Amino acid sequence: MKKSYLLLFLLTVGMNAEASISGARKLYQSGDKSRYAQVAAELVQEKMYFSAVPFIKEYLSSTGRVNDAAVDKVLDDVITQVGVKQFEVLPENILQKSNAPTVRYILAKKAFRLKKYDQALKYLDRKIEDWHPVKPFALLLEASTYAVSKREDKAVGIFRACIDVADSQISKLDAKEKDRIRQLRITRDYCVVGIPRVQFATTKFEEANSSYLDLPKSSYIWPEILFEEAWNSFYLKDYNRTLGKLVTYKAPVFDYTFNPEIEVLKALSYMELCLWDDSKKVVEEFYTTYEKDNVSYKKFIDSLGKDYRQYYLLVKDRAEGKYRENKILSTALAQIGRDPAYLELYSSFNNGRDEIERLKSLPNDSLKAALNDNLREALSLQRNLIGSYIRGQLQLYAAQVTRSFEDMSYISLEVLSKRKTELYDDVSLREPGRARGNVAHLRRTDKQYFWTFNGEFWADELGDYVFSLKSECK
Repeated sequence: MKKSYLLLFLLTVGMNAEASISGARKLYQSGDKSRYAQVAAELVQEKMYFSAVPFIKEYLSSTGRVNDAAVDKVLDDVITQVGVKQFEVLPENILQKSNAPTVRYILAKKAFRLKKYDQALKYLDRKIEDWHPVKPFALLLEASTYAVSKREDKAVGIFRACIDVADSQISKLDAKEKDRIRQLRITRDYCVVGIPRVQFATTKFEEANSSYLDLPKSSYIWPEILFEEAWNSFYLKDYNRTLGKLVTYKAPVFDYTFNPEIEVLKALSYMELCLWDDSKKVVEEFYTTYEKDNVSYKKFIDSLGKDYRQYYLLVKDRAEGKYRENKILSTALAQIGRDPAYLELYSSFNNGRDEIERLKSLPNDSLKAALNDNLREALSLQRNLIGSYIRGQLQLYAAQVTRSFEDMSYISLEVLSKRKTELYDDVSLREPGRARGNVAHLRRTDKQYFWTFNGEFWADELGDYVFSLKSECK
């Protein structure tokens, strides 16, 4: 009896899939590429977004200016589901044929990366309704564009609008739409920290110090922002709070964090307090941790070249618990696995793979063959886009390690110079055993709390750690 129901179910699914794309079959078999947008529309109706990608790309390449709101709607639907990366690879002159908001956003991103900020703002100038899925992302890009082009006041206003629009869209989503909700929350939170970033860039460190605290510790991006907060405290000469922010990264919950510059800032902070031994110790530990692994890390990356499939498999294997002996590589892969951009790419890739099963129920004809080719092409590109992103991040981390070694060399020489100066000037160094901390050295604002411990390290105090060291500078 159970087998009969299962067979009936499978037959029904097959019949539904067959009926649902009958319109697409007729359009495709006509051989008219000008009707490919309609083929894509039929596939979008059945949520076969990746299968629709090559059709809509082919349509854009073979047609003139798109003056059809229905086609722009298909583009918006496809790009929203598969991600912008699939279309960023298209030449600018092809993308300019459409007026779809998602396409204008892609054009703005391309212009932003080329530092053509006025051009980016021009693409974003046309009104996008607040309900449109791309609106929060467009506002984040617009605000960032104003920020880097030194129009800070304008940037802050748009960051605030981005927060409001993202919150509004989140409130209207079903709880099942987890991927979409995650994307919107991350975008909103980047808009929240966009404000203190602007304030930091304009040397308004006190304002930035307060604004950074508007980001809740529950935020997905909060761990990476701790480092920015630490730098802001450094510029406020609040080195104890800088060290407190940085020591938070020692918590086990942050063992995936890869940022060698954390140790550089730590060494700098001790140096500013004239705590030469502490600074020297940080430098030595940095060399012990990174020097040997850094050589093999670079060799490994170079050996992969542009084999994007191998890069894709690296993070996939790491997520499945397959650790690399190289600590730098293992930690870097763990961080990439939690990166919002990577998660978005990977989520889209998995959604595309779900379409494979749907194609199996279709009859063997020219459309099924085309859809199989389309899906294979789109998913292969998506996997390569993921691999390319991973490769770029690993190369960026390699550059960070190299730069950190240079900074540590400078700090090591500076510490040696300062210690020699103190000796020549007959300045007494800190006596062994002297108490190092005192609450009198603590500074806090009305958004920060003073916690008294008995050795506890409560989760809600992560990031509110603060040292109480007295400066040894004379």
